[in-house]
Amino acid sequence: MVPTESGSARDGTSGWFEGATHVLPVRVYYEDTDAAGIVYHANYLRFAERARTEMMRCLGTEHRQLMNETGVAFAVRSCDTEFKLPGRLDDPLTVQTQVHEVRGASLRITQTVLGEGGAELVRMQIRLACIDSVLRPARLPAPVHTELAKLVENQ
Repeated sequence: MVPTESGSARDGTSGWFEGATHVLPVRVYYEDTDAAGIVYHANYLRFAERARTEMMRCLGTEHRQLMNETGVAFAVRSCDTEFKLPGRLDDPLTVQTQVHEVRGASLRITQTVLGEGGAELVRMQIRLACIDSVLRPARLPAPVHTELAKLVENQ
């Protein structure tokens, strides 16, 4: 589903678009925290993965469908993460995903985790590679490339 000019396409569980930015609310559960009740750093990567999956779902592509029909999947090629503030047990967080570049077999995105009041907790610069079943680079399927490219154009 392409973002509308009004800025959102809300269905609840998959998040929504605000302009070209995908938004996914998450809540910090006990399992996400360390002994001090602070989000364990690796769990931000889980939140980001979940948000990317739901963004693709909002665009009309589910990962299982992509693998079954085209034989390709996404893999994280690189992730530069800056931790700014801690998330804590029971906090409502928001993961924002913006696509900045779409190439033949890769894309570059920024994912930002926000806390209450919009405070930036974590910022991730991520490069995703599209790979085939034997883990070689593969071209993004044309419909997926088109939908992702629209997000770049609408920024």
